[in-house]
Amino acid sequence: MGEASSLINLILLAVAVVVFLKLRSVLGRRTGDERPPFDPFSSDEKATPSAENDKVVQLPRTRRSNADEEEQSFDAYPQTEPYVVKDRWAGLAPQGSPLAETLTEIALADRYFDAKEFVTGAKAAYEMIVTAFANGERETLKPLLDTHVYKSFEGVIADRESRGETIDQTFIGITKTELQGAELSGNRARLTLRFVSELTACTKNAEGVVIEGDPVTIRKVTDIWTFERDVTASDPNWRLVATGSED
Repeated sequence: MGEASSLINLILLAVAVVVFLKLRSVLGRRTGDERPPFDPFSSDEKATPSAENDKVVQLPRTRRSNADEEEQSFDAYPQTEPYVVKDRWAGLAPQGSPLAETLTEIALADRYFDAKEFVTGAKAAYEMIVTAFANGERETLKPLLDTHVYKSFEGVIADRESRGETIDQTFIGITKTELQGAELSGNRARLTLRFVSELTACTKNAEGVVIEGDPVTIRKVTDIWTFERDVTASDPNWRLVATGSED
């Protein structure tokens, strides 16, 4: 039994040696066409056209790349811009009016400006500001208001809090928005809007008793607000710089 086992082991060993020598003769032989080991830190390697290079998928261009191309196109054809930018305020200002001309100037100074989108954003900002002011939410108001407007709003909120008073308000919605004026002075653009909104509001004292207003009756409120922005700034946000109202 021991001799038979030894004989089998010798046969297996001989087979393994033959297989190893055969593989070495094939895999261990260099032809001179082998690629050098890839060095990820090498910058001297020059790319050569190949079938593998043809399979490389180009990454999508970034927004910055597209913006650069748009800027080049904008600079290359400035004479066509007045006919393009008018679509950004169509329906908001009469053709050839001073308002339309100023909106065109703003659009030429800031190629991302769109009066229609501005009005949509201003409506959202109006509701947010009116609601935040009633609730005394300073952190919400601060980025939306110019410094002096914020100080005025914050002063009213502080006075109200010192007396223990609160505002109970329900903002129903904006019924009308009208772009009334536009101004471009240097890099600063100003747009004035007239908002007509509906809401219910009342003031309560520290005991929760209504001391002013009516929590049920719907009131119509008309505000004249002016927003401002530096058209050369990277910050796209407009800030409220002036407020007024109509009786």
